[in-house]
Amino acid sequence: MAEKAAQKTAKRGGGKRERLAAAAVRVLHEQGVEKTTLADIAKVADVPVGNVYYYFKTKDDLVAAAIGEHDRQLTELIAALEQLPTPQDRLKALVQGWADQRDTAARFGCPFGTLSSELDKRDDGDAGLDRTAATVMTRLLGWIEEQFRELAPEQDPRGNAVALLSAYQGMSLLTNTFRDPQLMLDQGSRLTAWIDSLT
Repeated sequence: MAEKAAQKTAKRGGGKRERLAAAAVRVLHEQGVEKTTLADIAKVADVPVGNVYYYFKTKDDLVAAAIGEHDRQLTELIAALEQLPTPQDRLKALVQGWADQRDTAARFGCPFGTLSSELDKRDDGDAGLDRTAATVMTRLLGWIEEQFRELAPEQDPRGNAVALLSAYQGMSLLTNTFRDPQLMLDQGSRLTAWIDSLT
């Protein structure tokens, strides 16, 4: 999801700020926060490194922009999923989207989950980037809960939402750990069957 969106932004030649934010999503996912430099992001965004400072004074500013880009991508994803007729269809499409990113997950893990986990371990003073990231994850969890509430209101919508999101994070971690894209595909099929069983 994140990688495809970053490529789209680069192809459509968005403004430099947008290109830098999209590049930050990609590079932070592939290299991690600590290993990534502003020069790395500038190179992927095809922006002279000196220009980066016009838009972002620090790497934390770019990390915050990457979180904002993830949030923007989530908004687009939810809008696309909302076009589907039933909550069952929407949840299954979400799972399919995760499974479609299995090769990326095998190499680097979940784009947002790995970023959130890494930010939680940082001592970033007052920046609070881990809490900012948590708000994006909270939005996704809330949307999934809404789908379960519409699908099977008597079957613990919140618990089912947490179970689904946890399953995705777990299968992303294992897919990455074992470098096995098939694992994500298999677990995605199990999640789809589970969603079907709730109706």
